[in-house]
Parts: sequence; structure tokens; C-alpha cells
Amino acid sequence: MRAVIQRVTKASCTVDNQITGQIQKGLMILLGVEEADTTEDLKWLGQKFINLRIFEDEQGMMNKSIQDVDGNILLISQFTLFAQTKKGNRPSFIRAAKPDKAKPMYEEMALLLSQLLQKEVQLGI
Repeated sequence: MRAVIQRVTKASCTVDNQITGQIQKGLMILLGVEEADTTEDLKWLGQKFINLRIFEDEQGMMNKSIQDVDGNILLISQFTLFAQTKKGNRPSFIRAAKPDKAKPMYEEMALLLSQLLQKEVQLGI
């Protein structure tokens, strides 16, 4: 798995002029699934998302987790995180998981994060 994590004051995902997910303060996570990824990888990364101390405390130090600040999560599926661009001008996505594997793992990550955060995770698809 590969992820880009962004602290946000607000974020939304729009598909075909319809908002599919939106949050206020929290994390926007772009998640790419690779063919070799396992459920163990998913659980480890989910715990990492929840426990990362990347929010400021009262002294301005990055010392608080998403739970500490009562934040929200917007999870967006992003196969392009596995783009290979070293050769030629056309990116290759050969390492990205096919939809029949990626979608269930994405949904499992959303469920895991909801359980760990104890609130609904917004989805970006």
C-alpha cells in the first residue's frame, strides 16, 4: 500500500459534480493498493494513520493524533500512486492492484478506520 496523508481544515471529493465525501478538520488520505498487499499490511497502515502525531498541541508542537483532536478522515482511492514513470512518456500502473482486489481492500480500510476512530469515515469514490 502507498498513501499520501494531508492534514486539512476541510476537504471534499467531487465526482461528476456530486460530492462523494467531505470533512472538516482531519486527514485526507489518498490510498493506493498494490497487488502484493495483504490484510496485515492494511491493519498496520490503518493503525499508523490513527496514531500519527501530526496535529499541533498547545505549544505548537506536532504531538496530537487524529483521535486527540477529534478529527475526521476522508479516504480516497488513488491507483495512480503506483505510477511508474522512469521509462517513456506513458505511465505504467502495472503494480497497482486490479479493481477486484483494490476495492475490497479500500472498503476494508474504511471500515477499520471507522472502528478505530469510532466515527464514520468519508469516502472519496
